[in-house]
Amino acid sequence: MAPKSQQGKSSGGRKMPKTVKNKEILSVSEVEPMNMENMGHPEIYPLVLTTKTQEIFNCRVDEDFTDEQPYKLIRKEDIFADFHKRAAVSDFYPFKKIIQEYPGDELLLVYDKDFKYGLNFYLIGTEEGKENYLNPPAVSEEQEEQKDLKERVPEDILIYKPPISKPWVSLGSEKEIEEESVKESTQQITYMISRKRSAFGAPIQFSDHNASSVKDAYIECTAYPDKNFTLKQLEKDIGMQAVPHVKDTSTQTRWTYPKNAAMQYYPREFLEKEKETLGQSKPFTDFLNNASISVEIALQQNEIMNTFTDDWKCLAEEEGTFGDKTDTHLKEFQSFTDLHNHMETMITCVSWHPDIYGLIAVSVAVRLSFEDRVYFSSKLLLQPSLILFWSFSDPIHPQLMLESPDDIFCFKFCPTNPNIIAGGCINGQIIMWDITAHADRIENIKTGGSRSKKPILKPMFLLEPDSNKEVMYIRHCAVSSIESGHKKVITDIHWLPDTFEINRMGSVFENRSELCCQLVTCSADCTICFWDIRPQKTLTPQPAEKKKEETIEIPFDIPTTFLHLDLTWKPLFKIKLSKGETSLDHCPTKISLCEDHLLYKLQDKLLAQNKVIKAEEENPYQNLESGLANILKPIEDFCTKFFVGTEEGEVIYTDWKLERDPETGRLMTKKPVNLCTVHDGAVHTVQRSPFYKDIILTIGGWNMAIWKEGVMTGPLVQSSCAPKRYTSGHWSLTRPSVFYIGREDGYIDIWDLLEKTHEPTQSQNICITMITSIKPWAFSTKQQFIAVADYYGTLHILEIPWTLRHPSANEASSVSHYFEREVKHLEYVEQRKKIREQDKKEMELETEKIKSKTYQKSKEQLEAELQMDYESYLELEKTVLLNLGLIKMTDKMSFTDVE
Repeated sequence: MAPKSQQGKSSGGRKMPKTVKNKEILSVSEVEPMNMENMGHPEIYPLVLTTKTQEIFNCRVDEDFTDEQPYKLIRKEDIFADFHKRAAVSDFYPFKKIIQEYPGDELLLVYDKDFKYGLNFYLIGTEEGKENYLNPPAVSEEQEEQKDLKERVPEDILIYKPPISKPWVSLGSEKEIEEESVKESTQQITYMISRKRSAFGAPIQFSDHNASSVKDAYIECTAYPDKNFTLKQLEKDIGMQAVPHVKDTSTQTRWTYPKNAAMQYYPREFLEKEKETLGQSKPFTDFLNNASISVEIALQQNEIMNTFTDDWKCLAEEEGTFGDKTDTHLKEFQSFTDLHNHMETMITCVSWHPDIYGLIAVSVAVRLSFEDRVYFSSKLLLQPSLILFWSFSDPIHPQLMLESPDDIFCFKFCPTNPNIIAGGCINGQIIMWDITAHADRIENIKTGGSRSKKPILKPMFLLEPDSNKEVMYIRHCAVSSIESGHKKVITDIHWLPDTFEINRMGSVFENRSELCCQLVTCSADCTICFWDIRPQKTLTPQPAEKKKEETIEIPFDIPTTFLHLDLTWKPLFKIKLSKGETSLDHCPTKISLCEDHLLYKLQDKLLAQNKVIKAEEENPYQNLESGLANILKPIEDFCTKFFVGTEEGEVIYTDWKLERDPETGRLMTKKPVNLCTVHDGAVHTVQRSPFYKDIILTIGGWNMAIWKEGVMTGPLVQSSCAPKRYTSGHWSLTRPSVFYIGREDGYIDIWDLLEKTHEPTQSQNICITMITSIKPWAFSTKQQFIAVADYYGTLHILEIPWTLRHPSANEASSVSHYFEREVKHLEYVEQRKKIREQDKKEMELETEKIKSKTYQKSKEQLEAELQMDYESYLELEKTVLLNLGLIKMTDKMSFTDVE
């Protein structure tokens, strides 16, 4: 046994108080681990374990440690877990290095009851020490007697033993010291650097200079052979191998001048009898039976993949579409600005002429707020509101100017006759123009030759320059009634296709005239109106004198195509989108009908109809009365639902067909089928894809969304907030995955769903102000343009690059599969929502049951539980005080007897 520690006692031999001793112990443990090497036990490391540590490792005093077994084995994994949990707060942390280097898996912890080594516990840090403690060696009788003798002698009495001198015996250490000692073998070189005393303390300035131009600026130490360090090669290893000799020879035939030769012969045909004999022969029948299977497989492969595809034409098609980044930006082709108008105007709508190359129409409006319009109303009456026709041949002077009583915010060419134009004003009126009389100004139809009778359309820049010097102002030929129409600005206008027409109830009938005769408009007055340009039936016939007076007052330059509509034109019927329980209505800004996608494919049809019109030399819109007398056939199973974008950022899917109220019998609008709020601003684009009739693009506020008709759970794609507010957008006419979006900072975001679906593929700056309208147009597969109008009244014509206009081989099917996957994803999300709601309800029911059980306990049970908690608290408090040594076992919770 080791002698008792002298650290736990003072100089006078008295025992120090435990509080002071604990403080000293903590200070020592924080500095470095202490072992008992000076006492002859280097494997012992005293340490202090707090009550918390004793509870963690189950080494409580008087419970886990007893006089019979004052030790316990602790696993290294538990100590490392304590390091990970409490870090430096752990009582074993000062011995971290010792524990890590310990070879075994369990360390021996011994309770030092008598503070033999100064602290209440000590740790044995070696396997040998642990084995000696657990299995002490046998002690002889002499050693026991010496031990008893030592125990009898007091510890304070030291016995002096004088040292005994012994002769020194050399074991060869002095030679090792001499060999390992460092001695200088070379002579040291001494350098002396001097300087003038006047230069002492002077400032030093460093500068760059050419080292070769200054003498002694540098010293070159070149290598040279030294005989003292030259080694003679005494032995060398060389490998040798015998190989056969190889000789290369070649021969070549004699080259002669090449000649092309060809030979042709008549095929030898079988006679009829030989054909019959061959057809009935067994070898021929076996050949057909064996070869038919291979031929069928080859035909099936040709249906799957076209083996006759010209590989040179399709070379690098995929790479050019998606990987080639050299030609991806829009290139400016031309720009138009009205220099003759002195008012500050902006472009509100853009529309390409359907069948004339290089001709585009734009509507302009004054850049004034509502208050400024009221203030400058008298001045604005003197300025005509116009629709300008620009041509690529003249970027300065417009070719035609259509006048209107007020600013136009939207207009459309008639799909069946581009000489008919309908527009919506800021005051709620609809304007009609007929430019048939001026068609020769914008197109020149000539015969190609004496035999050819095919009309050729020539653009403006091919005409004679003298014929287009003066700008033509064309007045409108009809205006709707201001009392019966819209009360606010018309935000969108559409022609109904020539495949159907509707009546006052919203029912759909076939259109036998094959002319677009009906319009639909939406306005900020919360109404959507359907219009018919044909004359309505009147109950009381007008007198002939009144008709004669009206015909006399018509100016000569105004066509009489829509004379029956002027100032008396009323909508066929109106619908309002109610908000449900409230009396308020939704404010529509843009609409998209179910047949809008058909209007993209009418270009070829327009050319054929224009030929018929020229051949008959009569405008079919001059005789619209004949269409009313025919009995129309209703169209069954026609979809009368359409999409509407509102000023509040809502997208509504509703029905235009009216129904009767069962109580009052009045015609009323049906309730919206679906309503979703996904945009954080007014919706200014609601457009169907030209490739998929059920895919709709909506743009408003700071984001865009793509919808699928029939999916009511939400949009298929919804973008995050853009850095700037979106102002306009349009689908690409040739690529199903591409669409363009204009921003208020003058940038255009180009989206490609095959490359990225969470952000635009690229952004390009077009102008310095807000983009108000975007309209692409495809003239051919080799040339496509996109018109971009800005807030300052400038129209930019940009050429679309090859990568953005040329679709890949399977682009349409890839985008279609992408939309199908998004539909399945929405269905899955909706199912998960229902499951989550069901789980939430079940959890709420369980919590309610637990609360009801808690409330059902009696008063006596609650008091008994509180009493048990209090008694357990007192027991825990007593245990803590006993472990800290603040009370004795005989004391009964007395807080005054503290040692």
